[in-house]
Amino acid sequence: MATCDVAIVGAGPYGLSAAAHLRAAKGLDVRVFGEPMSFWENHMPKGMLLRSPLAGSHLSDPSRSLTLQAYQKASGNQITAPLPLHRFTDYGRWFQSQAVPDLEPRKVDRVEKNGAGFQLTLEDGETWKARRVIIAAGIMPFAWQPPMFKSLPSVLASHACMHCDLSRFAGKKVAVIGAGQSALESAALLNELGAEVEVLARAPFVRWLWRQKWFHTFQPVARLLYAPPDVGQAGLSHLVARPNLFRRMPRSLQNRLGKRAIRPAGAGWLNPRCAPVRIKTGTAVISASPVCGRVKLRLSDATDRNVDHVLLATGYRVDIASYPFLRERILESIRRVDGYPQLDSGFESSVPGLHFLGAPAAWSFGPLMRFVAGAEFASQAVTRGILGKMSSNGNS
Repeated sequence: MATCDVAIVGAGPYGLSAAAHLRAAKGLDVRVFGEPMSFWENHMPKGMLLRSPLAGSHLSDPSRSLTLQAYQKASGNQITAPLPLHRFTDYGRWFQSQAVPDLEPRKVDRVEKNGAGFQLTLEDGETWKARRVIIAAGIMPFAWQPPMFKSLPSVLASHACMHCDLSRFAGKKVAVIGAGQSALESAALLNELGAEVEVLARAPFVRWLWRQKWFHTFQPVARLLYAPPDVGQAGLSHLVARPNLFRRMPRSLQNRLGKRAIRPAGAGWLNPRCAPVRIKTGTAVISASPVCGRVKLRLSDATDRNVDHVLLATGYRVDIASYPFLRERILESIRRVDGYPQLDSGFESSVPGLHFLGAPAAWSFGPLMRFVAGAEFASQAVTRGILGKMSSNGNS
């Protein structure tokens, strides 16, 4: 059985960043399992542009030498804002080649306790023993579908994360459910590919994130109102960018401000591309049923829609029980709140040695953990936590 000090499950921005920081600690054997940037490459649509600003789109390494600008210099590929999806995934793969060149692309099938450590079983049956495990496996298992769509076959209704190429819907009539960036950008892309699109949103109106020139580009004002990740409204942005401060606030206030910071909205630059798209707000889907190879939607305003496909841009609901590699025995030992693990300052769960990064850490550290920009804080904190525990335990 192969062994390592720390096994990282997942090779997206959080897993790769954590590996870069942990590997800077001399003598620490860190292994990363998973296909690099696979969610971004295989579950987001071609032609997508990142809503996050460039300052919030870097992966993190201890010397801050593997930035987007460093990638541009090394590759010759121009970095532009908003950042195209294909450029971001290429940057992520370049980061991996520099920070984790020996990455293991095989998937982890099972994580189990093994004495004081853990045993990982890979998809081909090979086993590894690790003293600590970091789960950075992303949000794909958390894709949420409203109940009325769950009985429909995937050819009629599917979550937006199931598609990296929307050209299959060219010439089709598609209803997009949602009011956030994913819904609005998917609708724009579908329209540009020749589909007939309508966005159906329960929200009373669509929020657009317009970057006010005075507030965002006049540096003295911009620095005062917005932290570099630019997550949340003016002022709130600085609180979100300080997870250690955010997590010390009363839970009721955390919940209220957290929801405010990540309300469904579309980037301002997307607005002109959505102009040709019909957007119906204040409307919920009451029922969805298959009729002659199409979908009949009954809406809350008592009208119907007959479409070829329903694209569900309905977001993600964290529940770590949805990770297929976490079986019931270990899940029973993890203290959870509404599907989220409760984590300490080093992102460690109630199971000693088991850490969670990314969206599952949002209950403990706030909404920044849902964005690439949170990778730096998380990587630094989990590294401090692990090194601190190893030191206090006599490096055992």
